[in-house]
Amino acid sequence: MKQLAWQRSSYCAQGDSCLHVSASATGIHLTESSDPTGSIVTVAPAAFASLLTALKSGTRPEALQVVFTQEDGTKASVRIQSTDAPGTVVTTDRQKWEAFTLGVRAGDFDHFTVALQPHCPA
Repeated sequence: MKQLAWQRSSYCAQGDSCLHVSASATGIHLTESSDPTGSIVTVAPAAFASLLTALKSGTRPEALQVVFTQEDGTKASVRIQSTDAPGTVVTTDRQKWEAFTLGVRAGDFDHFTVALQPHCPA
């Protein structure tokens, strides 16, 4: 199996610890490099496009469930899972989620959905 080429938001702090996105023939993949479970959430390209649209417009994504939680009363985390595969969860923190969201709004991940764009006939 071909190794995935991961990309992170241009707003991530130095180092690898951030949400990462990759594409393959089976879908678009999201992971968090510091998630100890090493989980990878995989969604269809249309579902990822829906996530990008929701984050750019400030609405709630439908294809992915994004849950903000408080742990130990102080440490906030963000749990991301596909509605199609609720057993796989990627966990990150709010700072990394914000960096990912800023990257989405800046267009960092738009190329993952280019194949979905309608093309004008020449």
